[in-house]
Amino acid sequence: MREKELRLALVCYGGISLAVYMHGITKEIWHVVRASRASHEGDPPASAVDAVYHDLLDEMAERGGVRVRILADIIAGASAGGINGIFLGQALSTGQSLDPLTDLWLEAADIESLIAPDAAPTSRFSKMWALPIAWMAAGRSGEKVEGLDEETREEVRRKLGHLVRSRWFEPPFAADDFTARLLEAFDRMAAAPAGKRLLPPGQPLDLFVTVTDFTGQPQRLRLHSPGEVVETEHRMVVDFTDRGQGKLAAVPELVFAARATSSFPGAFPPFTVAELDRVLAAREQSWPERDEFLRRVLPRHHAAGAADKAVLIDGSVLVNAPFRPAIDALGRRPARRQVDRRFVYIDPFPGMHFRLPGGGGHPGFFQTIIGAISELPRQQPIRDNLEAIAARSGRIDRMQAILAAIREDVEQEIEQLFGRTFFLDRPTATRLASWRVRAQAAAAAKAGFSYAAYGHLKVAGVIDSIATMLSEAIGEDGAQRRVRLRVMVERTLAARSADGEAIAFTGGPSNGAKAFLRSFDLGFRIRRLRLLARRLTELEGDHSEAELAPIRDALYESLAEYLERQSGAADDDLAQAVRSARDQGDVVLDRLEKRLDLIRLDGETDTRLAGALAGLPRAARRTLLLTYLGFPYFDVATLPLLQGEGLDEFDPIKVDRIAPDDATAIRSGGAEATLKGIQFLTFGAFFSRSYRENDYLWGRLHGAERMIDIAVSTLPPTIKLKPGAVAAFKRRAFLAILDEEEDRLTAIAPLIASLRREIG
Repeated sequence: MREKELRLALVCYGGISLAVYMHGITKEIWHVVRASRASHEGDPPASAVDAVYHDLLDEMAERGGVRVRILADIIAGASAGGINGIFLGQALSTGQSLDPLTDLWLEAADIESLIAPDAAPTSRFSKMWALPIAWMAAGRSGEKVEGLDEETREEVRRKLGHLVRSRWFEPPFAADDFTARLLEAFDRMAAAPAGKRLLPPGQPLDLFVTVTDFTGQPQRLRLHSPGEVVETEHRMVVDFTDRGQGKLAAVPELVFAARATSSFPGAFPPFTVAELDRVLAAREQSWPERDEFLRRVLPRHHAAGAADKAVLIDGSVLVNAPFRPAIDALGRRPARRQVDRRFVYIDPFPGMHFRLPGGGGHPGFFQTIIGAISELPRQQPIRDNLEAIAARSGRIDRMQAILAAIREDVEQEIEQLFGRTFFLDRPTATRLASWRVRAQAAAAAKAGFSYAAYGHLKVAGVIDSIATMLSEAIGEDGAQRRVRLRVMVERTLAARSADGEAIAFTGGPSNGAKAFLRSFDLGFRIRRLRLLARRLTELEGDHSEAELAPIRDALYESLAEYLERQSGAADDDLAQAVRSARDQGDVVLDRLEKRLDLIRLDGETDTRLAGALAGLPRAARRTLLLTYLGFPYFDVATLPLLQGEGLDEFDPIKVDRIAPDDATAIRSGGAEATLKGIQFLTFGAFFSRSYRENDYLWGRLHGAERMIDIAVSTLPPTIKLKPGAVAAFKRRAFLAILDEEEDRLTAIAPLIASLRREIG
């Protein structure tokens, strides 16, 4: 049976107390991914909820003839979405349970738990005069509270009063206590029973968390006139990668990102490293990676010896919808089988919430200020991000069309070059190496004058890759640092060309160009194996898994070796060479060439592929050899279209949203009809345990509905499940969730009873 991966790149918005709702959604995504792993590896489902998704995937395989594996390998989050993204990433990477995080949200996300002891009212009579003003400012939120049951109504009124009567002109929430709670949640996850890592072997997991650097870091910009200006950059992305080892980062680093991204202005004090140091010391918890981490994420502050004084605030102040880092992460994804890539963004309160007064009037004084500093930046539409994704998908569509259009001509060229009979012989490593060189020379000759442009584009791309690897090696992967390193590499190559043969492509590549690309063109090798992998997926319907397994294993083992060399991290010798280099980088390039060791790796790859190809049926062997040796022709045609970047996943990207407005199987009306946290400027869930339980439960239900929709949508348009099957799976999932949560959610028993009737 053919296999397919439904890969999710999750983008988690900010939402203040709607973090509880988003946790319900991310927890359901975790259930789906966990069930998919179990289904793929032949393990039983871990829970009744997982069993529903397990059965859904079995039904899709039976009806569509394709076994789908669902995985989440890219997560980007801001503010409340950042916290949930961090914990989801930890669960995916380690196999740990998300249940302890549920307890954190339900127990600790309460206004009385969040308020600092020294900020609380000194007596029950403190600032009593402020209560009527607060209730009047609550507006529609206050009206909704009056319709609640007496116990919940009094709880909300009491806790709202507690907040209003706490200290003014200073953040009321306790920073150290919240940081300690985050550390405690990670401890609970580690202590709970864990399962297997929820990603395939070798599949990386990338996590991006947006933060706002309040003081900012200086960035130099080159202009025509004046030659250089300095501006302050406040946007900051803290990134983590699990390259398949089952570890994202040290727990203090994850807490650093979670606390910083959720430092909502006015509610929490700004975050500093000193705060985390203080809490860790109180817990007697070490952080041996501290200096290395701070040098990486706060390079300017660290260089000035002031990393512990950097002031960080909420990530959604400037970037509430962090699509860009997730898009950029697509560049290094392995593709073991056909891929359906989805960008799934979680928006807890979609739509336009900042409206002008009725009758066309102008916004008032406070409305204008609040909108400018909070509402408008957070609600900025994501059109630019969606257009970037659409443009990328358009390039992939054009590339696919080009490959299909020229395939027959390329195969004829290869057959004429070698003769048809050689494909029936047993390929050896020596033959493959010789055939590759010969095919590459023929492609250069056939390309004519266009080969020079292709060659220079390749060299520019390789230099960019070298600059990135070198900047990663020293832990300073910033744009300005990469520019300086690129200049250093270019000067070094120019100096070498003056002593020997220059890098040129007129009439074919010069010896200097061949030597440079042979030593450093990692991207060419990766693109070649990826094209071979894609061709292999097209053979799955005509050949058994037993026949194709050896070549797939050889292919991805080789690809993994090349991919590991894309990163410059974890190489102290290379880092030392970069830091010691000035304008000339001969030592740096020599050290990098030795580290990459591509010529040796090419030989090992030829040996693996030759052995696996020899065991294939003749037709499959011929198809794959034609693709492998024809790659230089395909690359000349497609690399300029892809602007030198190369694409790891060859399928267009689709975008899906998970929001209350999109999940209507149980109840329509969106957030207004289902969520309590939208009240009091989205602080509502902090005022009541029943509010948090309500939003968490709806998050799971909405997450289940949308994930079933997204999973089913990966089937080909010609394949449909049985009539009523999708609705039946949703109903099963809803009831299983209610059964699982009923004992935990004791404050909303009437809602659970009502939901059972509505689902029924």
